[in-house]
Amino acid sequence: MSRRTPTPPPGPLHAVHVLGTAAGAHVSSLAGGLVARGLDVTVCGPAGAAADYALTTTGARLVPVDIGRRGAADAPAIGALRAAFSTAGVVHAHGLRAALLAAMALGGRRVPLVVTWHGAEPPAEGGRAMMLRWLERRAVRGATVVLGVSSDLVDRARGHGARDVRLAPAAVPRPVVRPRPPADADRLIQKTRAEIGAVDRPLLLAVGRLERDMGHDVLLDAAAGWAGLDVPPLLAVAGEGAERPVLERRIEEERLPVVLLGRRDDVPELLAAADLVVLPSRWEARALIAQEALFAGVPLVATAVGGTPELVGDAAVLVPYGDPAALSRAVTALLADPAWRLALAAAGRAQAATWPTEDDTVAQVLSVYDEVTRG
Repeated sequence: MSRRTPTPPPGPLHAVHVLGTAAGAHVSSLAGGLVARGLDVTVCGPAGAAADYALTTTGARLVPVDIGRRGAADAPAIGALRAAFSTAGVVHAHGLRAALLAAMALGGRRVPLVVTWHGAEPPAEGGRAMMLRWLERRAVRGATVVLGVSSDLVDRARGHGARDVRLAPAAVPRPVVRPRPPADADRLIQKTRAEIGAVDRPLLLAVGRLERDMGHDVLLDAAAGWAGLDVPPLLAVAGEGAERPVLERRIEEERLPVVLLGRRDDVPELLAAADLVVLPSRWEARALIAQEALFAGVPLVATAVGGTPELVGDAAVLVPYGDPAALSRAVTALLADPAWRLALAAAGRAQAATWPTEDDTVAQVLSVYDEVTRG
């Protein structure tokens, strides 16, 4: 006897979002937009997501489910998801592991599964590479529709045999700039620079997890290259992670002009004080700090990987990943050319104006929901 899917009760469409360890800001923005348009939204994700991403202000319900860990956590997570899916009209998973567990929790029920692929693991070799390819194939093949946030992810999903793949750049909340008198703005900038230690020298900013493949080792190599300048720039790195002890040791032993700021919640203020932003990652889809830098009109030097070239266009300086000499040359050339920096700042704001807004993203997702639920 075939299993029959319970008919959802009449009323607004119940969309259940499954959130893993990333894309929380996007899910919060999307949930708020969907609720505002009359949908009933549940978010299944880490208990801390409510505070981390202001989910309680969106009107969505939060069901605590830890899907970030592997192994023993799978069975409880699948059980919790299955219960949350009982009245779902559509399930929307964010990330590949979330997609895989959502498909297992649905267990063949005829409920559409939309998967947004926000990013891929960095390139791997051997058994790990085979496992990643298996995860990617399983996740995208189990979806009714896959939404890739960059063209390379769309191509990758198609290569894995996904049934329906579409480009869907995920919008992030545009920064709200509070108007300040010029004197106040300048005082805040000088205060931030003084606290970091960059009063009379250029300030470079990097923001991201201190993890392998984020390129911080290459960034320190580049810093060694510009340390010999008459006025060497100071590199401030905001973020935390497992690589911090290794980076601290190198900074101290090599006397590099680098300071680790730890986790910060004042990135807009740091951006306002910075002369340049550097993004040395091995792979990115639509890096948040790249978007924030262009929105703020801060010149960006980034690696030409993943979706970054598509994101920034001609509004940033792109260098190969893993090439500290190229990174150092790009930084020093920009610092020596104020007119180039001004041109990049203007180009960055113009490029940011072409990106989809949060309303655009909600409208696209609503269109997909309407299509898959009618089908």
